[in-house]
Amino acid sequence: MKHAKRLQSMMFAAAMLASGLSSAAEVKDIPGGPAVNQLNLHPPVTKIAEQIYSLHTFMLIICLVIFVAVFGVMFYSILKHRKSLGHKSATFHESTTVEIAWTIVPFLIVIAMALPATKTVVAMKDTSNADITIKATGMQWKWGYDYLKGDGQGISFLSNLATPRTQVGAPGVAPTEARGDNYLIEVDNPVVVPVNKKIRIITTANDVIHAWAIPSFGVQQDAIPGFVRDAWFRAEKIGTYRGQCDKLCGKEHAFMPIVVNVVSEDDYKKWVDGKNKEMAAQADDPNKVWTVDELKQRGEKVYATNCVACHQATGKGVPGAFPALDGSAVVSGPKAAQIQLVLNGKNAMPSWKALSDTELAAVITYTRNNWSNKAQQNIVQPAEVLAARK
Repeated sequence: MKHAKRLQSMMFAAAMLASGLSSAAEVKDIPGGPAVNQLNLHPPVTKIAEQIYSLHTFMLIICLVIFVAVFGVMFYSILKHRKSLGHKSATFHESTTVEIAWTIVPFLIVIAMALPATKTVVAMKDTSNADITIKATGMQWKWGYDYLKGDGQGISFLSNLATPRTQVGAPGVAPTEARGDNYLIEVDNPVVVPVNKKIRIITTANDVIHAWAIPSFGVQQDAIPGFVRDAWFRAEKIGTYRGQCDKLCGKEHAFMPIVVNVVSEDDYKKWVDGKNKEMAAQADDPNKVWTVDELKQRGEKVYATNCVACHQATGKGVPGAFPALDGSAVVSGPKAAQIQLVLNGKNAMPSWKALSDTELAAVITYTRNNWSNKAQQNIVQPAEVLAARK
């Protein structure tokens, strides 16, 4: 029996190893993202990223020269002045020349490193005269984008992970679908910007500290609740560039990637026109009166996109982290309190003002009529959400 179990374990380990080797062989370089066996920084597509790349190389060369010089002298001294060759230790205690040398030389090295680094840091912080300003709001676990200034002003959308959960799996549950080339670094709504334009990114957060980072742009900026930070980039090459939240922001930290599409000016204008038409189509008349079934049907989609990660498909939430909606006193109580909670957020719950009045009314109605919930005030109309915003 023991031998059978041991053989079974060995066969399982071999199968897992073969599967791992097969998966590794299928991994490909991702344009604008990480590459297989990548040892250096991402290829830069902005002037700042080029400077960072050059500084990185320059610092490594300096460190290598110091390493070779110090250890070269040390090993030379050990080999050429050892006792077996008849050498005796020196008896001097101080040398003014040596003291001056090892003070001046490190000082010059620090200056040689600090001057170009300071120049780059100052340039990184110069967000003036931007062509387009975009606010990036981090939230658990997605990004919200608002185009505040320049072409595209007024555009607003949420950017969620596009990788299906069937590729991700769950604790103790293997994925049921083969993983794509852009696994965990693909989104449903990427940021779109024109090439060779200065883009200012304003970062903030709704809940915990996040960080907006695109390695190819040389941008990494913290997004802190209650604070506004900014950074900028000017992409010089058309393409798709990928990054991720760079802070440990919770259990879904690995699931909030950042994707920026850099396009030509003509393509950008087409995207702006298309996005404006899309937003106009989605901006339903808040005065329209919906039936419960209509709102529930639409609310289910809104819930699956924005709420399921925290509150789960069962509405049971995550014990100790996110409260259950199934049987919740807030969901079953007066609807005005739930509307205010969804609009303004509370504690780990972010504000969902970025969603339309109809979307909010739909998802609230869905939660009040789903699972075991049988709220007396079981329907919320978009007009009620609109009134609560004022």
